[in-house]
Amino acid sequence: MGKIMTLGEIVVEIMATQRGQTFLEPGLLAGPFASGAPAIFIDQVAMLGQPAGIIGCVGDDTFGVLNIERLKRDGVDVSAIHVIKQATTGSAFVTYRKDGERDFVFNIANSASSQISPAHVDAQVLKDCKHFHVVGSSLFSFRIIDAMKKAIEIVKGQGGTISFDPNIRKEMLRIAEMREALRYILEFTDIFLPSGNEVTLLANAADEQGAVREILDLGVREVVIKRGARGSSFYDASHHVDVPGFVVEEVDPTGAGDCFAGTFVTRRLQGDASETALRHANASGAMAVSRQGPMEGASDMVSLLAFEESAVAFESSRSSM
Repeated sequence: MGKIMTLGEIVVEIMATQRGQTFLEPGLLAGPFASGAPAIFIDQVAMLGQPAGIIGCVGDDTFGVLNIERLKRDGVDVSAIHVIKQATTGSAFVTYRKDGERDFVFNIANSASSQISPAHVDAQVLKDCKHFHVVGSSLFSFRIIDAMKKAIEIVKGQGGTISFDPNIRKEMLRIAEMREALRYILEFTDIFLPSGNEVTLLANAADEQGAVREILDLGVREVVIKRGARGSSFYDASHHVDVPGFVVEEVDPTGAGDCFAGTFVTRRLQGDASETALRHANASGAMAVSRQGPMEGASDMVSLLAFEESAVAFESSRSSM
């Protein structure tokens, strides 16, 4: 099977244990957990038995070791993770509001992850890569954007495909060079994976249908819209399908979108029809939110199928009552 690879931030996540807790006073914390959007994505890919690897940087510290060992344990090729002696591994501290929304305190821009550069990307690193995944949150410096562009061009040049999860803040689009870089990536993209209203961020159209048509006209082959608990939607040039989500108790939403993306991309590359891949991806996202910690809900195929079977059985029994 072709290798799936990604590039970007590798961090630890430390989170408040109670909703409504803030960092304005001492409180109980949980963690550290291995994290970083591209790291979560590629961990989920490896859990599904697909060859997988990540290009990234960590510090020469125990947080770096924690991430490398976790990814390695789950089957990710970590040979392109570079240990930067004079840097520290990135971190994210998370609190949860009463309504479930999250607030973050990040140390990424000044961490080892900021050291990723085009020098870490070459044809040898990507020689077995058949698919490359881009996460918009990783594009926080022009040096990393250049590294991402280089990786995309290498993979495309050897006949591979690209997926792109924008995962960007609106304020990033106010920077002309950033918007230009995102449009550049979109034009190379085969599978576009926005969440909800993100589908309109890189399009001129203000509505979903218009934005999808505009993006497909650029040459993107598939648009997959993540809708959280409401499920997901698939568009290509010839058809559109909506697949409902699974009802679970949300414990921690962090990483759910990355698990969804990892599962959808992997299952499509493994031959699933779009609707089947969406169902598996919805299940993967639901399993992710039911566990505390960004990678703790990552699932293998046996677990996904068991979850889907039990969820279907639950819905059937409830409807017959």
